[in-house]
Amino acid sequence: MLGTGVFSLNFRPTPAEAYLSGPGPSSMQRGQKIYEQTCLPCHQADAGGVPGMTPPLQKSSYVQGPAPKVIGIVLNGLNDGVEIDGESYSNPMPPFSTALKDQDIADVLTYVRSHFGNKASSISVTQVSQIRQRLNK
Repeated sequence: MLGTGVFSLNFRPTPAEAYLSGPGPSSMQRGQKIYEQTCLPCHQADAGGVPGMTPPLQKSSYVQGPAPKVIGIVLNGLNDGVEIDGESYSNPMPPFSTALKDQDIADVLTYVRSHFGNKASSISVTQVSQIRQRLNK
């Protein structure tokens, strides 16, 4: 019996098992923490942005749109003004390609795409890695 208890204490899911379980609470918690530390200063606690400066992430067509587009924005930032849902925003967004790892980007985008009134699919580390590789060519 003692051996069984030791085994269960040391059991760790394989990467495949962890992946198959999907973005569980730990991914959401990491994503929320990254949002609060990295995104909140510009996009605000409620993800409402700042009119004319920083776009809202609430119910945003960009956030809920194609995954490659939103991943690319986080990786490369935005230097030019942008129009989103009929409103113009001028505050540049820095690139986070060196500040955030692929897992960080997947977590924060999964969090944002499922909060603040958004209902979009999660983002995987593989998706982020593939977009990063394409952008670095």
